[in-house]
Amino acid sequence: MVFAVLQVIALSFYFSFFYYPRSQYLTTTATVNAKIWEARNAVTKQLKLSHTNTELQKSNAELMKKLPQSFMRIDDNLVKINDTLYRQQYEYIPAEVINSTVEKRNNYFTINVGSIHGVERGLGVISDNGVVGVIHRCSEHYSIVKSVLTENINISVVIEDMGLYGLLKWDGMDPRRGSVAGISNDLHIKKWSKVVTREGTGIFPKGIMVGKVEKLKNVEGEAFWDVSILFSEDYRKLQRVYVVKNLLATEQQKLERLIPRDPKE
Repeated sequence: MVFAVLQVIALSFYFSFFYYPRSQYLTTTATVNAKIWEARNAVTKQLKLSHTNTELQKSNAELMKKLPQSFMRIDDNLVKINDTLYRQQYEYIPAEVINSTVEKRNNYFTINVGSIHGVERGLGVISDNGVVGVIHRCSEHYSIVKSVLTENINISVVIEDMGLYGLLKWDGMDPRRGSVAGISNDLHIKKWSKVVTREGTGIFPKGIMVGKVEKLKNVEGEAFWDVSILFSEDYRKLQRVYVVKNLLATEQQKLERLIPRDPKE
């Protein structure tokens, strides 16, 4: 103990009266303190990041509710725009992806919202980058989403520049690429044209991004293009999504059930 006390006193004199050791000591101390504060700040920032992202996602949902495609016009004869001309048609429920696959033939993912949040089977799901899938099953607090990366997703889309309608397909190969089926091969399609959701399906608002046309090839034995598209969303990195709730879906479905059936069906 005497040695330790004397050692402390000796070092104290050494650092106090000699400039170079003192400057080295202060520099080292400052560096260590800076590293400690840097590490502490990184940990704090990481802990707050999830909360910040959640709040940002809620704000995005509110902003999306105010976009033109989330409203329907009530009276086409009026020109002046105010709150009485448009009616809210779509609402957005923010959610997080808590489990997912992309390597299977039919891929699903789980989100952390369910029936108590207003989610139900058949609702569309989107991300900030575009279309994601359709609600397949719900419990009170969770939902299973049928991903775009499934065999029979059949989302109705339109090639925006030309106004050509088709169905979104996925061949089970590349999670970054899909295709649009049902477009006649006598029609010219520009490369990198936008592919967006079609109005009238009742699941997605009009104009939600799906991808861009990458290349064309003929379907063997048929008069159609196989339109290959590059998805706007990378489903391998999907984390935060929005469930799209069409407030007028029940009315549309009720009316469409009255359409006479084809006797051959």
